[in-house]
This record gives sequence, C-alpha cells and structure tokens, in this order.
Amino acid sequence: MLPREELLKGVENRDSIARVIDQAEQAIKTWEVVMTDFLSPPELAEIRRVFSRLTEVQLVAWGGYPQAERQRLAIARAELPLDQSQVSLTVLEIAGNFLFDSATHRDFLGAMLGTGIVREKTGDIIVLGERGAQAIVVPELAEFLEFNLKQVRSVPVKTQAIDLAELKVREPKKKELTTVEASLRLDAIASAGFGMSRNKMVDLIDTGDVRVNWKEVTQASSQVKSGDLIAIRGKGRLEVGDIAVTKKDRYRVQLTRYI
Repeated sequence: MLPREELLKGVENRDSIARVIDQAEQAIKTWEVVMTDFLSPPELAEIRRVFSRLTEVQLVAWGGYPQAERQRLAIARAELPLDQSQVSLTVLEIAGNFLFDSATHRDFLGAMLGTGIVREKTGDIIVLGERGAQAIVVPELAEFLEFNLKQVRSVPVKTQAIDLAELKVREPKKKELTTVEASLRLDAIASAGFGMSRNKMVDLIDTGDVRVNWKEVTQASSQVKSGDLIAIRGKGRLEVGDIAVTKKDRYRVQLTRYI
C-alpha cells in the first residue's frame, strides 16, 4: 500500500490526489494500466510532484496533442511498458454554421455539460470559428454526446467522433524577449513579458487571473525564478528563462511568450 497520509500532507488538490492514489494502488494490485479522468494543469503539476518520490508506479499524461492543458493519466506498475498511446481519448467534431451566431469555448463547454456529463470527462475544446469546434473526451462518452449534443447557442450542430489525426491544433506562436528590471517581482516580469502596464498587471494579479506554475498568485510582490511559467487567462503563457545580474545590480531576464 502507498503511504497515503504522507502523500496527502499539505497538498492543495486533496480530493483529486486521493483518487489518483486509489487508482495507483489498483494498478499495483491488478498489474493493469489504470486511467484517470481529465485533470487540470494545477492538478497535474501537483500529482507529478507528489508521485515523483514513488518507485512502485509510473504515470504518463496525454491530452491528445503536445500543448493540451487538460490531460488524462495512465498509471501502471513501474515494471510495465507505458506510453502515450495507452491513454485512451476520443475526438468529437461539433459541426455547425456559426457565421451569424459565433460561439466561444464557454458556449461549447456549456452545451456539453448541459447534456448531463461532468467536466472531468472532457479535455480541451478547440474552437474552429464559424465551423464549430472539436472536443476531446473520454471514449465511453462519445456515443452519448453524438446522440445528445444537438445545439450550441441557437445553432443546430452535428456531433460525431473523428480520427485523432484530424485534430486541428494551431501551433502556439513563440516570441523570445529580454527585459532588464530592478527586481524579480511578479508584476514587473509579467508586465514586461505580456506587454502591458504594471498597473494593469497588478489588477489582473489582484483578481486571481494570474497563475505561476499553475497556482493562483494574488501577491504582485511575489518573486519569480528561472523556469517559472506565468499564465494569464486568455492571454497565453510566459516562461522565465535565464536570469543574470547586470553591473548595475539589475536583473536581465530572458523570457519566452507563447500566444
């Protein structure tokens, strides 16, 4: 048995991690590959950290494409072969004419949840503009959604499973930049990286729209370090690269922004 209480000590996503511990114990006992539901980036990051100290089990995460935010975990004993191909996913095409009634990510997700399914059964949703969207789901829900998802906003839609190779994912645009700052405060680094005023960044931090390494941070004075990932809802991500101290005791920071 795994050291449950030790693994759960001080974690933020206690319920999610407790479920994964149960599934890991099942994988150890049955010698089978056990699959989780879809997990959010903060859950995935914490689960990876918690399980990194264990040698009995291995985890592989996959959400259908390399940049997927929501992913499922395949869990198996350390002795077994395990790779991304064993993470079972289905891609659904939600096709309709959205030219005169455009729909957002929230609209598609709301329509899916309106059929009675829970969020944990759905992965990323890729909005394709006036043509509709593609949604990644657990395979056992595909037939249910094909039959029950008939409308998004005012638009009739046809929902059908398609091949994973038909997933239309846009490669994120990448921009490299360097900034020199008096400190490594979150508001200073993030405002430089996202190209917005310091006051606007402070507002976003105060309202909980900014995450560092997938954890919500509400202190503008929080210090960032090399390797940190800063994300803002709807504005992409910023990766903090090398940090060097200049002759004038300021910080030269390499940044990569993904849009």
